[in-house]
Amino acid sequence: MDSDFMNAIAERVAARGFEVIRFEFDYMAKRREDGKRRGPDRSPKLVARFEEAMAGVGPPRELVIGGKSMGGRIASMIADEAGVAGLLCLGYPFHPPGKPTNLRTAHLADLRTPTRIVQGTRDRFGTREEVAGYALSNAIELVWIEDGDHSLKPRKKSGRTLDQCLDEAAEAAVALMRQRG
Repeated sequence: MDSDFMNAIAERVAARGFEVIRFEFDYMAKRREDGKRRGPDRSPKLVARFEEAMAGVGPPRELVIGGKSMGGRIASMIADEAGVAGLLCLGYPFHPPGKPTNLRTAHLADLRTPTRIVQGTRDRFGTREEVAGYALSNAIELVWIEDGDHSLKPRKKSGRTLDQCLDEAAEAAVALMRQRG
């Protein structure tokens, strides 16, 4: 929850007048405590932790939820049922790197929550070319960050900076929040 990426996005969104609330999945909290890298918990535990974090924050109809990579994926799995105003996914993991046929998109075909996915054009979890062929709900809007990787970092030779890419991502996030009230 306090990676350089998350800090940068949270600061940019907050500077534009929106409250940002972050939380950590249990497996990441354990990693922070003991320094051991471990895989994520199974989906039911991740979903429960996300729902727990949402409790007491405010009426769901007033919230835009989301996250980076797996956090966004879990948010996308609960958005419709939770009745949130919107969904923001930063670097959605459409498939594991190197496994483009192992899709994580089935639930995205019927998603009803207004959604914005901000994705780098070089994201190994789903490039523009790959994503163009997926069956995605009309509620999903894709925002492509030119030359960005999974954390939206561009190559030096692109002439773009990470700050430019993060600013574009924050603007896309804020635009969704403004649209959703």
